[in-house]
Amino acid sequence: MVYIGVDLGGTKIAAGVVNDNCEILYKDSIPTGASRPAEEIAADMAALCKSVTEKAGVDPADVAWIGIGSPGSIDRENGVILYANNINFLKTPFAAMLRAHWDIPVYIDNDANAAALGEAYAGAAKGCRDAIMVTLGTGVGGGIIIDRKIYSGFNSNGAELGHTVIVADGRPCTCGRHGCWEAYASVTGLIADTRAAMLAHPESSMWKLEDGSVENVSGKTAFIAAKAGDPVAEEVVRKYREYVAIGITNLVNIFQPEVLCVGGAISKEGEYLLAPIREFVERERYTRYCKQTEIKIASLGNDAGIIGAAMLGKSV
Repeated sequence: MVYIGVDLGGTKIAAGVVNDNCEILYKDSIPTGASRPAEEIAADMAALCKSVTEKAGVDPADVAWIGIGSPGSIDRENGVILYANNINFLKTPFAAMLRAHWDIPVYIDNDANAAALGEAYAGAAKGCRDAIMVTLGTGVGGGIIIDRKIYSGFNSNGAELGHTVIVADGRPCTCGRHGCWEAYASVTGLIADTRAAMLAHPESSMWKLEDGSVENVSGKTAFIAAKAGDPVAEEVVRKYREYVAIGITNLVNIFQPEVLCVGGAISKEGEYLLAPIREFVERERYTRYCKQTEIKIASLGNDAGIIGAAMLGKSV
């Protein structure tokens, strides 16, 4: 049998045919058109799923199910996307909408959970029973795998890793709280810190790097300048790593996963990012005298969402 994994995003829908070895036989993507009615998005998704099946040379009868990783809050038991602000879904029975076009089982879970499952099945945490994936992007997301299944609490909405507080009464977060890990360890937080450091230090080489405008700052700015020896950028990067490490230490102390892997745009910094984080966790962790969590860079990139979504039927 084979499985179809779909990574539903605000900009594009990516889908792939995946076999039992977690190999993607064929994948493709289409624009989401997020402002459209959900029924139209479901129809286009079904057409994409049928297209990748045909182009993979697979008999549709051999497709066991379709799995979807979606942003937002999910009622996975009933296949309902409760809320996804960047696609404008609200209590949308998306599984039923998709089944109207292809009557096979459809599984839906949060996209970060699906990516974590992909890494557990085929990526940096392959072979592990217990693993965590942290995604450092516009926000901080992630997924928790326990006994090779997604952990999401009694209401399918657990594992909001970015919305644990690391600084009491700290920065405002988009969720309405203050001091959330996401407000400090996301790319958004890194950009804010980089801009603040530049404004406080007009001598920093980051000004030249970004053509004299803080509006040009990206998540790469401080890392590029730090590697070139800019002390202002080095301090931004040092503090950013510390923010990331605080949250990771908390996760390690609570869950003790075999592997914790880090994905998202900043993960491309590799060991320049992770080596100091490991040192911090080594100092700060509670469990100093037993087996230790391995902290790694996630390895599947954008394929994690497709593979993990395809494996959702094995995680129920």
